[in-house]
Amino acid sequence: MDTIASLFSFITWPVSWVIVQFHKVYGAIFGPDTGWAWGLSIVSLVIVIRICLIPLFVKQIKATRAMQTLQPEMKKIQERYKNDRQRQSEEMMKLYKETGTNPLSSCLPILAQSPFFFALYHVLNGIATGKTIGVIDDQLLASARQAHIFGAPLAAKFMDGQAKVEALGATLTDVRVVTAVMIVLMSASQFFTQRQLMTKNVDTTVKTPFMQQQKMLMYVFPVIFAVFGINFPVGVLVYWLTTNVWTMGQQMYVIRNNPTPGSKAQAAYLERLYKHVTHHGKARKRSERTIIKAIVAKGRDRNEFERKFINGLNKAGLAAQADGSVIRSETQAAVQTEDGTPTTTAGTPKRQQPKRQPKSKRQSGTTPGGTGSTAAPSASSSSSPTSLSKSDEPQDDKPGAAAKKPGSGTRSKAQSGQRKGGPQRPKSPSKK
Repeated sequence: MDTIASLFSFITWPVSWVIVQFHKVYGAIFGPDTGWAWGLSIVSLVIVIRICLIPLFVKQIKATRAMQTLQPEMKKIQERYKNDRQRQSEEMMKLYKETGTNPLSSCLPILAQSPFFFALYHVLNGIATGKTIGVIDDQLLASARQAHIFGAPLAAKFMDGQAKVEALGATLTDVRVVTAVMIVLMSASQFFTQRQLMTKNVDTTVKTPFMQQQKMLMYVFPVIFAVFGINFPVGVLVYWLTTNVWTMGQQMYVIRNNPTPGSKAQAAYLERLYKHVTHHGKARKRSERTIIKAIVAKGRDRNEFERKFINGLNKAGLAAQADGSVIRSETQAAVQTEDGTPTTTAGTPKRQQPKRQPKSKRQSGTTPGGTGSTAAPSASSSSSPTSLSKSDEPQDDKPGAAAKKPGSGTRSKAQSGQRKGGPQRPKSPSKK
């Protein structure tokens, strides 16, 4: 580790200078020789570095999502050229070039932090060995060696021996307890950061090897931090724990406000956005308009959550526009008036469809009121007019009318539309 840190000795001067400037500020508040002054100086160094790395973090998000989009195509290439590794690599590079994707872009923040991490390690190692480094002179070196964080010296390590720890003015138990707690917190924060990425911000509609790799890293990274953490000074553990907490908070913000399409985080975000837009009747924030613009531009390629969002807006009488704005639609959902009558937004009553009668009532000819309007001729009342007979034409005057046989219980031919010795009369259309 010391050999690797010496390779970045060129950046130890700016790192030590930043720490000293923050130490002047915090030293005036907490005292120059306290662990709070030196510890907060390291925390402030992390914050400055991470703020400068925000553009790289944004680029990392875009690269990661682009890689997730390309996973189906990459899987096809792997299956097509599984016996030709060279052709497989050529096709992969061609795919990256066509889409403008760089797999290393997702590692940019970690790679960019590496020089500062090793430079800080080089500075703290110089403090532990009593050597001036960068802008840290003999006076600042003595102050840093006296600084303790919860009883552990700033330059002490978990694997240090009893003599070295006592030379720094501490006990071995304090150093082991403090460093062990910080290593556990560092590994736990790394695990939680990776876990929320896998459980909330991954497209669940696409099952690719990339997801398996991310799941594996969720367990590998905490183990790596735990193994290497026992060789880190307390000051480096403060640095790495701070950067893990920053990454976790930064990722939580991205997952909440700019989730991956098709993920559970997007479903939760669109649900919040729907409530906000329907409440105010428009998209008020620029970030909201950007998300809506991207959804509208997808057209038929929208996923399940995006289609549900657009359909919900339409039912609420709103329409999403191509520029990301939301306007009132002319065709809105029906609302209820005070008397319960369904009306449209224009206030005109909604047309009611007539209620369809049951088949039994249509055959019997009864109306909803219960009266018989088109009763068929019965065997017991041959004198009553049928539904096809005219009101001014008596039943007895019809030619060919036959009387019912007593006790027969059946219809006569005249009643069933049959005529004797003449042309046949068509059957009533009400009979089936």
